[in-house]
Amino acid sequence: MATIRIKDLLIRTYIGFNPEELINKQDVLINIKIEVDVPENALKTDEPDGIYDYKKVTKQIIQFVQEGRFKLLEVLTRKILDIVMEDPLVNYARVEVDKPHALRFAKSVSVEMEDFRVK
Repeated sequence: MATIRIKDLLIRTYIGFNPEELINKQDVLINIKIEVDVPENALKTDEPDGIYDYKKVTKQIIQFVQEGRFKLLEVLTRKILDIVMEDPLVNYARVEVDKPHALRFAKSVSVEMEDFRVK
């Protein structure tokens, strides 16, 4: 098993339900932990056949977040987690989404969710 981490993926999107949040995009910072099985053949041959494509899922997440509108950070986090879990190679995933400067005296507010595949 391997752990893949996508760190500090910074994307602009519409997030929130206050009037200014409905018309102005804001930054969200996404961190993802993904546990996958790595085929023995890939380890022996150093070829990408049958491995998890983290570049592909990152592009899907970027497109989804940039094009979306979300009122709740919880909903955005769950939907990103769902995208990650679509691939049957994923055994476990944890997604944390930060909304910087959401609170006046805090650097950020974040929501973290996780899911796992029952074998």
